[in-house]
Amino acid sequence: MLTHSPRAFPWEIEPPVGTCQGTRKHRADARGRHPRQRKCLRKGCRRKYKPRRWNQRYCQDPECKRQVNRWRAARRQAKRRQADKVKAQHAEAEKARRQLTKSASQAVPKPEVAPARGHAAKLFFAPLCDRPGCHNPRVISVRNPARYCCPACRRAVRIVLDRERKWRSRGTLDGRKKRAYEYQTALPRRSPRQRNTSAEAPSRSPPE
Repeated sequence: MLTHSPRAFPWEIEPPVGTCQGTRKHRADARGRHPRQRKCLRKGCRRKYKPRRWNQRYCQDPECKRQVNRWRAARRQAKRRQADKVKAQHAEAEKARRQLTKSASQAVPKPEVAPARGHAAKLFFAPLCDRPGCHNPRVISVRNPARYCCPACRRAVRIVLDRERKWRSRGTLDGRKKRAYEYQTALPRRSPRQRNTSAEAPSRSPPE
């Protein structure tokens, strides 16, 4: 007769355990990374906000979100107008409008010519700038097709894309190498005070 309760699981089988507690890897994962304060990418906003996600580009202001949705709809419309079928439909609509105007002008001896309104006053097939919230047409480039209307818009979008690229590669071996190289390249451009502070701190060699 056994004086103690038999083992629930044989010695050859390890009993199931719960979540890992107290390990170094678990503490590092639980700490997480929180993005810093940044500016809204939409042109005309530039409001500072605390992002909830690492890839959040805009603030949570309702008016800002409405303007971004309006810009996206304008880009979809401009992209749709590039299709040959839509161009043919637009040509037919313009032809019908001219015929209607011509028939109306015969009835009236001296009709008043109203200025063009809406998209008729602008270039019909002009693509918009790639920066969110910018409704200006792209700059005309002879060598390569441009994506932005001015250097300020191109710089703002590139800063956001570079920040997201660094965030995705952070923690990887390739990302640590690139970050160490960027720090070494940016060291001569720092101010003397920042240079002395970085010199006092122990430098970390790039991983091999």
